[in-house]
Amino acid sequence: MSKKAKIAAGGVAAGLILLIWLPWWIAFLIVIGIPAAAYLTLDPSQRRRLRRVSRKELGR
Repeated sequence: MSKKAKIAAGGVAAGLILLIWLPWWIAFLIVIGIPAAAYLTLDPSQRRRLRRVSRKELGR
C-alpha cells in the first residue's frame, strides 16, 4: 500500500469515527475545515506551486 493510500485510509477511518461520536454537521466542518485552514496558512508562492502540481497530475 502506498503512502498516499495509507493517508487516505486513515482519513476515511477518522471521518467515520467522527461521524459516530459527533453530529454529522460538526464532523463535516472538521473534515472540510482542517484542509482549508492548512491551505490558507501557505504562502502565495506555495499555493501557486500546489495548484500547478495538482493541474499536472490531473492531466495524466
